[in-house]
Amino acid sequence: MNFPLYIAKRYLFSKSKNNAINIITGIASIGIIVGTLALFVVLSVFSGLRDFSLSFSNTIDPDLKVNPIQGKSFFISPKQEKEIASIEGIASYSKVVEERVLFVFDGKEQVTYLKGVDVNYTKINSVSKNLFNGKWLRYKTAEVVVGYGITQKLSLGLFDFNNDFEVYVPRKGKAIIESEAEAFNKSVLIPVGIYAISEDLDGKYVFADLTLAQDLLEYKHNEISGVEIKTKPNANEAEIMEKLNLIFQNKVEVKNRAQLNATLYKMLNTENIAVYLIFTLVIIIALFNLIGALIMMILEKKSNLKTLFNLGSEVKDLKKIFLLQGSLLTIIGGIIGLILGIIIVLIQQHFKLVMITESLAYPVVFSIQNVLIVFGTIVALGFTSSLIASSRVTKKLLD
Repeated sequence: MNFPLYIAKRYLFSKSKNNAINIITGIASIGIIVGTLALFVVLSVFSGLRDFSLSFSNTIDPDLKVNPIQGKSFFISPKQEKEIASIEGIASYSKVVEERVLFVFDGKEQVTYLKGVDVNYTKINSVSKNLFNGKWLRYKTAEVVVGYGITQKLSLGLFDFNNDFEVYVPRKGKAIIESEAEAFNKSVLIPVGIYAISEDLDGKYVFADLTLAQDLLEYKHNEISGVEIKTKPNANEAEIMEKLNLIFQNKVEVKNRAQLNATLYKMLNTENIAVYLIFTLVIIIALFNLIGALIMMILEKKSNLKTLFNLGSEVKDLKKIFLLQGSLLTIIGGIIGLILGIIIVLIQQHFKLVMITESLAYPVVFSIQNVLIVFGTIVALGFTSSLIASSRVTKKLLD
């Protein structure tokens, strides 16, 4: 018979003669339940906000992107294209050209990115499904799709034939410039669509046909600034990245979505860790009550402990009684808190009781990972608190 566990359960589920111990134990239990609930709900909310924030960049960013290590462009041969298409795990790929240029409309100017894309681009991401107005561009034409933020800054509308929407790209070369025509490659564009994703992205791109962008930048027909790739579900990213490097003889760098948005991922992870540490500190403060309650119970049960010691029980077994009592209290409180937290998260997911705006519910994500993190934190802190309190049981106390 495991008598320390038996006695620990007796002490845990029976009331003490000292009301102060009962009150402190009750406060500790409530603190553990509320702390666990709060930690789980907050982690679920931040997981939801993380997914919500990343959903904007996921709309426009590829699963993998190939960029040149040196310079702004590189060459791709038909053989390399066939090798890319034959890689297992790649669903589709698109050649792109990207450069910051000057756009002018009705006397207003805006410097932003011109992004030339080919016919496969809409297979890589869902930007064409996020059109605020108009339609996606037709290839081999001067049609462009403009971000909503750019249209606001330039007061630009669709099919405005009274004013030209012009793009100016600096020409290559080191000759002396004597006129504007010698300094820039110029083209008149036709806005046919406006995309709207997020405030930052809406002011970043003007999408155009790949060949138009190559002509403006004086690129050759096989010269591009990147290859954007969509992978199949459950594809081995590391293996694909290795094969892409071999195809381009390690003259390019291949980045996944997390690496493309490294700053955003770091910021979100830092916020998540900060919130976790803050709420863990709240739980630690609540567990001081548990330590106090256990120490008071040790003093109250001093005569019982002496009897057990005189009957042959070892000090380590007597310590184990209170270690198990505190740990059991923490585990039970943690389970109750987790159940309540899961219920709250699932209710928010299904019924959207808390709203950010009239049409947007506060995002929450139920995650087994969060359940394990919270439960592991509670168990570890509860065990440590119980260990500290049980250390008061010494041979000197029992003499």
